[in-house]
Amino acid sequence: MMTLKKITVAALLAFFTIAPAFADWKEEADRRIEQHRKENVSIHVTVDGKPVSGAEVSLKLVDHEFLFGCNIFKWGRCRTPKENELYLGAFDDLFNFATLGFYWWAYEPKPDEPQYSYSQQVADWCKEKGVQTKGHPLAWNFIDPPWAKDVDEHELYHRQMGRNFDCARRFSGLIDVWDVVNEATAWDREDCRKNAPHLTSIMEQYDPIAFTKSCFEAARDGNPKAKLLINDYMTGKEYVELIEKLVDSDGKPLYDIIGIQSHMHSASWSNEQLWDTCERFAGFGVPLHFTELTVLSGSIPFDWSNQKPIPTTPEGEQKQKDEVERIYTMLFSHPSVEAITWWDFSDQGAWMHAPAGLVRTDMTAKPAYDALKKLVRETWTTDVALKTDAQGETTARAFRGTYQVEITLPNGKNARFPARIEKGENNLTFDLKP
Repeated sequence: MMTLKKITVAALLAFFTIAPAFADWKEEADRRIEQHRKENVSIHVTVDGKPVSGAEVSLKLVDHEFLFGCNIFKWGRCRTPKENELYLGAFDDLFNFATLGFYWWAYEPKPDEPQYSYSQQVADWCKEKGVQTKGHPLAWNFIDPPWAKDVDEHELYHRQMGRNFDCARRFSGLIDVWDVVNEATAWDREDCRKNAPHLTSIMEQYDPIAFTKSCFEAARDGNPKAKLLINDYMTGKEYVELIEKLVDSDGKPLYDIIGIQSHMHSASWSNEQLWDTCERFAGFGVPLHFTELTVLSGSIPFDWSNQKPIPTTPEGEQKQKDEVERIYTMLFSHPSVEAITWWDFSDQGAWMHAPAGLVRTDMTAKPAYDALKKLVRETWTTDVALKTDAQGETTARAFRGTYQVEITLPNGKNARFPARIEKGENNLTFDLKP
């Protein structure tokens, strides 16, 4: 069984030695980013295999390896065509990762009539823009499909497993990351029993852990190459205990990634809370995705009984900006975190009518959008000009990701090459013709 790493005295001492000094959090986080997000790169320029001295080398990051994402639920569904255009333009300018909605009650409003077409259009747009995709979620007993009341619960169980298989298989190659089961720790809470009595009942009948395992197995059968997540808003011992049980008969984890929700409608997480959460789940030895990150730009604490849109305010937008800079910096600095997904992109149609967007209802950017874009596109990027030595070599330290390399020889000849910088040794050789 997969368990958290045992904490020895030596490990405990080591933790306190390297744990962040939160009073100087920014300096420590920047140091960790330099250590964990960048690699040493050796570049060798040749002409017909012979080293070229004095060649100019431009090394420019095109796309991060790290996934900076957001849900894309308003794709084509904004109030006007102009707002759709602005929404997608702003999304593409910032993100390389998108979460597509696969909520069963909306995806299949009538039995055996899934909304394939819309999901296909969104996924195709993402592929065209070079945006990686994730489907969310395959199983969640939060709201029953409208036809579930007319289906025998044994059949509903098999329909759930068939849906997991079908979605994973049908969109293989377009969507290869899936939130398989959502919020399984609190599967029997009051709103689940009220809004999804039939799905909640089958989880109870088949046992929540056994049900969750079967969901993963069905998705894996549909797309063996997919990256599968368990996803939850609970970040304490309940979630740890659930994850420990999500293994096959050989003790191998059924999941590839652990998803952590972090909706901060009432209060922002402190640096200590962010770090402790990362450390708690890093012990499982798989990547962590912060799957649903929200910081509001309006009144806090949030009124959960709210039924009307809450306005964004100048003071709230400044606070949101400051928190976005802090939270993203902290999470980007933790070596186990591989993705951060914001929730929602626009205030228009945001969950619970909250001012949760990085852009306003009219799609104009809030300060938090500009601040995050500056981090991703300017602060955490590599764009350097180098020159080769007598051996035709030069070196750099660069963020992991996809690059465009442009080389200009002393005689003025110029060429461009794609390159990929990954974790580990990066020895790149570019051979030009005379």
